[in-house]
Amino acid sequence: MAVPPAKAVVAVARSAVKSMVVPRLISIIIPVRNEASRVAMALAQLQVWRQRGHEIIVVDGASTDASAAIAAPLCDRLIRTTAGRAAQMNAGAALARGELLLFLHLDTALPSEAGAALDTIGAGLGDYWGRFDVRLDAPGPVYRIIESMMNWRSRVTGIATGDQAIFVSRDLFNRGGGFPRIALMEDIALSRVLGSYVQPICLSARVTTSTRRWQRDGVAATILKMWCLRAAFFIGVSPDRLLALYDRSATLTP
Repeated sequence: MAVPPAKAVVAVARSAVKSMVVPRLISIIIPVRNEASRVAMALAQLQVWRQRGHEIIVVDGASTDASAAIAAPLCDRLIRTTAGRAAQMNAGAALARGELLLFLHLDTALPSEAGAALDTIGAGLGDYWGRFDVRLDAPGPVYRIIESMMNWRSRVTGIATGDQAIFVSRDLFNRGGGFPRIALMEDIALSRVLGSYVQPICLSARVTTSTRRWQRDGVAATILKMWCLRAAFFIGVSPDRLLALYDRSATLTP
């Protein structure tokens, strides 16, 4: 049996190494505030990520319930900060060890293929960011239409929302200055900054996000309120003013 030349063996080995997808450490950063009834179930679904060597960072924003105590044994790091998603997620990012930061709302669940998808797009790339497509967790044609429009709008505008599980390489996140410290629309503001460096990667894998606000406030009312808030933000209305309207409507809890 002929033995291949040493140079050929080395060339094949190098080719194999280049074709391998090297998993990178992912830091999943989750802002939490007064979610004692839901935090355990949400974090339980993420334990497989810890088993694969990634880290989960929970940032509690001055909860007045047992959220922090419940979350502590189910994450790698628990941080306590003042309330506010931007401040909470920036605090988590500052202590993250991962090369890739994944910002996840407690209302949103990652798909089983999320890890493989992130490993694949990360291979050979430098600075990058992106988001997942979204699926709403309620049945019915109206929710299929809403989620389709959300995904289409995000692809067209290059704007990602927190419900879509924004991910970004740590170096790019730091270069962009992190989440702007504003009271509301921090995800849209971050998208604008990151988009000035590189266009987002829009993954077709779908995260599943809760429709509790839609069901509580009504589909039409929720859509109208969110459109109005976003339109006001784009024309320059202060995020502090938007937050007051946001709270008054009881559409969401920041």
